[in-house]
Amino acid sequence: MISITAIIKSKKEHLTEIQSRIIHLVTETRKEAACIRYDLHTAENVFIIWEEWKDQAGLDLHNNQSYLLDFIAKSESLLAAPVQVYKTAQLL
Repeated sequence: MISITAIIKSKKEHLTEIQSRIIHLVTETRKEAACIRYDLHTAENVFIIWEEWKDQAGLDLHNNQSYLLDFIAKSESLLAAPVQVYKTAQLL
């Protein structure tokens, strides 16, 4: 299993639009066969997506989905910082 944490920081004036785009992304991603978990958390203008994938092939497929590529392309100017993505390993 592969775990990913993605941190997305919206510009405050674009918070509603970014949230809407992220909710669409989450909804579509959860339909993918290799997606085990794709949970969305928020605090103020920061969104955190906690992901779990069955395998690297499934994650690679996800990374090429049109809705993910569309989110990246259309959201870049609305973000306060570049999206941070961490591939993590569980310690406990």
